[in-house]
Amino acid sequence: MALFVACVAWAPAVAQQAAERPVKIVALGDSLMSGFQLPASAAFPAQLERALRAKGLAVEVANAGVSGDTASGGLARLDWSVPEGTEAVIVELGANDMLRGVEPKVTRAALEKIIQRLKARGIEVLLCGMLAPPNLGPEYARAFNAIYADLASAHELLFYPFFLDGIAVDPKFNQRDGLHPTAAGVTAIVARIVPKAEELVARVRAKRGS
Repeated sequence: MALFVACVAWAPAVAQQAAERPVKIVALGDSLMSGFQLPASAAFPAQLERALRAKGLAVEVANAGVSGDTASGGLARLDWSVPEGTEAVIVELGANDMLRGVEPKVTRAALEKIIQRLKARGIEVLLCGMLAPPNLGPEYARAFNAIYADLASAHELLFYPFFLDGIAVDPKFNQRDGLHPTAAGVTAIVARIVPKAEELVARVRAKRGS
């Protein structure tokens, strides 16, 4: 009887510890994620971590952004960029594919393999979309832009349609190259994406409790 009572008392404590343990998130992406020309504290992963913690969420967001990376590059380094113990990944890749005119089917295939391998490991995914500029032509834009929504729907992922929403081509949020956000630009991105990141954390916590 005493053992039964001890087990009943112990179970809620274990559940509480699981809920309070920081959710380990990896931000997998390119220079938009790594924080090109910005201090580490101003890059997207650090700013997102602070924003989520300010909302009372225990999280650790690791920066796995590599400047110049393509979707295929992200796939090639996936295993060492997303270590054991990772519970969620924010995927932001494809901008360099688009800038280099990579065939959309190549980008799609690489992103799908990333998603499949993460899901096979039981990792929750938030997919961030990218949009091709008009100068690449309507056919390319249609094929490229459709990648993200299609994959999010097919794999039942959390989806943020355009990573640069609200800041693209706005001089006050971008560096002189017109491509990479300033620290203020990253702050604007984080403010918009936080609700999706909160959903990501909620999915991890729900999985812990199941």
